Amino acid sequence: MDYDYLSEICQLKQWKTIPNKELIREGFPVYGANGIVGYYSKYNHVSETILLGCRGTCGSVHISRPYSYINGNALCLDNLSNCYNMYYVYYFLKSLDYSKIISGTGIPQITQICLKNVTIPRFPLEKQIKISNELINIDELIKKNKLLLVKLDNIVKSQFIEMFGDCKNYKLIGDTLTICRGASPRPISKFITSDEDGINWIKIGDVDENSLYITSTKEKITNNGAEKSRRVKPGDFILSNSMSFGRPYILGINGCVHDGWLILSNYDKVFNPLYLYYAIRNDEVQYQFNGIANGATVRNLNSELVRNTNIKVPSIELQNQFASFVEQIDKSKYFGGAEYGIY
Repeated sequence: MDYDYLSEICQLKQWKTIPNKELIREGFPVYGANGIVGYYSKYNHVSETILLGCRGTCGSVHISRPYSYINGNALCLDNLSNCYNMYYVYYFLKSLDYSKIISGTGIPQITQICLKNVTIPRFPLEKQIKISNELINIDELIKKNKLLLVKLDNIVKSQFIEMFGDCKNYKLIGDTLTICRGASPRPISKFITSDEDGINWIKIGDVDENSLYITSTKEKITNNGAEKSRRVKPGDFILSNSMSFGRPYILGINGCVHDGWLILSNYDKVFNPLYLYYAIRNDEVQYQFNGIANGATVRNLNSELVRNTNIKVPSIELQNQFASFVEQIDKSKYFGGAEYGIY
């Protein structure tokens, strides 16, 4: 197979970052590391092109709109060779391992120099287009599936309100289960291992925002590291206590969690786990979390604040009925939601 250097098939360009005060609400889209970040009255590019997040959020890949301004947080792959399909290059860039390309000890960044040794497989244009079209179709299926999951989740939330909206039996979360905080062995880099007998190291990056269960991790820690952390088991809940705080997940695996998680366990006598999951995600509890989350810069929850949050406690029989409904919804995910008239 033949390869070309990325710098041989396009011009790598980068402009200065415009001050925030110059951003305006109407005008041309401004692209940065995460895509469109605002609108500007002038522009530095006049056609569709591939953009690569190169500072802070490195490795995000976008295709710009025409008449766009590209700020200093994104590299522009301009004047792409006629021998290459833009979407083929786009998907190639999305597949790269940028951990091997990023430079900088402070703010991570990708420079033109970082990319000088990157090579791309050279296929006939017709094959590039075929590959691109297949990947575009896969992306569309992924988008539809995500939309389906959101719609089914909304059905469950509506059913929760219908079944429990009038429930008047409230208890403090701390009176219904055990809450503790995770712990981190430090420095964590010394305890990461690739050994098969390592302990699952559960991080927020291991779960999708809309996931219900955590079933795998990208990293493991040593047994020594696990002794300095907090072990969790299948069935335990972990609750993010900072950043996207208040988001619950049910564990499907054994592992350890760091101090960015709160652990909720020993709830079996009071709650069905599926009821508890949606009760925590319900607006009533989330509003309380938002109101009591402390921290001037980054809001966060601690064990005591969660303990003092009110939660509805209906009969276990009614909770089990709700759980059966949720399980039916989960089954419908494998059939495209046809049972509920979504697709």
